[in-house]
Amino acid sequence: MNGLFLTAALTAAERGLHVFPLRPGLKVPALHGERTCTGTGPCTNGHRKWEQRATTDPDRIRATWSHGLFNVGIATGPSGLLVVDLDTLKPEDPKGTPDGATSFQALCERAGQAVPETFRVRSARGGEHLYFTQPPGVRLDSTAGRLAKKIDTRGWGGYVVAAGSATPAGTYEALSGPQTVCLPPWLQSVLQPALKPSQAPSVSVAGQSRRYADVALAAEVQNVAGAQVGEREAKLFRAARALGRFVAWGDLPRHVVEQALQEGGQAAGLSASECRTTLRSALDWSIAHNQRRRATT
Repeated sequence: MNGLFLTAALTAAERGLHVFPLRPGLKVPALHGERTCTGTGPCTNGHRKWEQRATTDPDRIRATWSHGLFNVGIATGPSGLLVVDLDTLKPEDPKGTPDGATSFQALCERAGQAVPETFRVRSARGGEHLYFTQPPGVRLDSTAGRLAKKIDTRGWGGYVVAAGSATPAGTYEALSGPQTVCLPPWLQSVLQPALKPSQAPSVSVAGQSRRYADVALAAEVQNVAGAQVGEREAKLFRAARALGRFVAWGDLPRHVVEQALQEGGQAAGLSASECRTTLRSALDWSIAHNQRRRATT
C-alpha cells in the first residue's frame, strides 16, 4: 500500500511539483509544528514549515515515504501552480446554494469564456481541483471565496492533496492527462484586480501593517493554543474576530488565519469540526464589519 503513495509522490515530483507528507488518511501536514521544533536537522537554521520543506528530490521523497503511509501534499506556490478548488455542498449549506462547479461555470459564462481545459483532480468528496501554472513574474496567493461561493484557490501559502492520496471519504483521482495550462488572463484579472493609485497604500504603511498583522497572528494563536477547558471556544472565537480585520484589509490571507487558528484550537483540545464551525462564523462576521481600515496602534 505504501508503494502507491510513494508512486504518487514521485509522479508529482517528476512533473516539477514540490511535495511533502500529509498524515496517513488525512489532509493535514505530517511535519512538526513550530511549537515542537527542536531546531535540528532541516530546522538547524530556524524552523522550516511545510512550504519550505516541500521537495522534488526523489531520494528525500523515498526516505520520507519509507516511514509511513503518508498522503501526498503539493505546495502550490513553490510548484508554480494556481489551483482552483471547486467544492461540493455540505449538509449545512442553505438550500439552493450552488456547488463550486456550478459557480465556476457561471463565472466563465459571465466572462464570455469557455471552462478552461487543463489537468484536473477529483477530490475525495467529489469536488474538483483545476491545475494552472502561474504566469511568469506573477505571484498569486491563495484565496477563499474571492471568485465565487464554494470556490477557493491555492497558490503561495497553500497546498492541495495530490492524486493517489486517500482519506476515509475516498481517493483523489486524476481526471485528465498531465497537461497543465497557464492561468487564463481573464481569470488572473479576477484574482489580481489592479488597485487605483489613490487606493494603494504607501510601501511603508503597507509593510508596517503586515508586520503588525504577523505579530497579532502569532500572539492570538499562542493564546488559543494555551486556553484551558471551559474557555477554549471563546478564545478561539475572539481570536478569529480580532484577526478577521487583517483579512478584510488584505494584510493576511484568510486561509493562513484559518489554518493557524485551526492548529491552535486543536492543540488546545477542540475537535477539528468545532474549530471549523467557530472560525467560519467569527471570520465571516469580522470581515463583513471591517471593510474600512482603522488605525492599528
